[in-house]
Amino acid sequence: MNLVDYTVRHRSVSWMVIVLLIGGGILSFLGLGRLEDPAFTIKQALINTQYPGASPQEVEEEVTLVLEDAIQRLPYVDHIESTSSAGLSQIKVEMKSIYRKDDLAQIWDEMRRKINDNAMYLPPGAESPMVIDDFSDVYGIFLAVTGEGFDYQQLADYTDFLKRELVLVPGVGKVTAGGERSEQIQLEIDRAKLAASGFSVAALQQVLSNHNLVNDAGKIQVGSEYIRISPKASENSAVSGLSSILLGQANGELVYLTDIAKIKKNYVDPPTHLYRFNGDSALTLNISFANNVNVVEVGKAVNKRMAELEYARPVGVELNYIYNQPQRVEESV
Repeated sequence: MNLVDYTVRHRSVSWMVIVLLIGGGILSFLGLGRLEDPAFTIKQALINTQYPGASPQEVEEEVTLVLEDAIQRLPYVDHIESTSSAGLSQIKVEMKSIYRKDDLAQIWDEMRRKINDNAMYLPPGAESPMVIDDFSDVYGIFLAVTGEGFDYQQLADYTDFLKRELVLVPGVGKVTAGGERSEQIQLEIDRAKLAASGFSVAALQQVLSNHNLVNDAGKIQVGSEYIRISPKASENSAVSGLSSILLGQANGELVYLTDIAKIKKNYVDPPTHLYRFNGDSALTLNISFANNVNVVEVGKAVNKRMAELEYARPVGVELNYIYNQPQRVEESV
């Protein structure tokens, strides 16, 4: 082999190495993660149990200790911290650091089974324990929904519509709404009228508890077919439906619920969360992305879908970005 042949072959190998490096660099760049705040694994869970009317000591002895004993039987537990307050038990569980994301799904499932198996030992007044283990969602798009002159329910209906539509966009993992308020119906009982009617508070509670029960009305046979009998539900609002409840008869007269109580519908006070955007009351729309997706492309898909849904936006309702991760990631890249 002469010097010329060696030089040509050496240059060919060098060019091949350069081409491979450039090709590998391009592929690596295209495969870079485009997520400003990547999802992370949290090895903690919170177990909340309501026990209305109980003192902190009763909550500790009858609820917290029962659940703690069940959780401590798991070999994965590293640390347990509990708080027992009036009517509420809160238990924070942390798993050992050796367990990773793929292990935690099975661990949380096993912990739920342990808790559910021991729920039978809780006192009758205690509610079912609620296990919260999903803390690691990172919202890539944060929107404010406002509308001057619109009441809360109108904004909530439109936000719920967007939530149901946007969760279907490919690459979107979860869509939630913030600032939602729970409705409730309040009964203000006139105790003098209640006593005059001869009914007790316990009897009133029994009537109300049976009001919304769903009962099987049976079926009838017509020829060779059976037709199910379905009681017609009330088409009135909840307030008017309660107003027509008949409690019974007293002193020869029929007694309705409205004869002894005032019925009104409002929201739970105090609310858990309230949002304001530029001084206006607002609801929020929170969008998180699925794993291993290009958030820039998903952000474009979300914007496209929102443009397609523009026809359903009431005149006067505004959508404003509080945080737009796809835009920031695109600018950064």
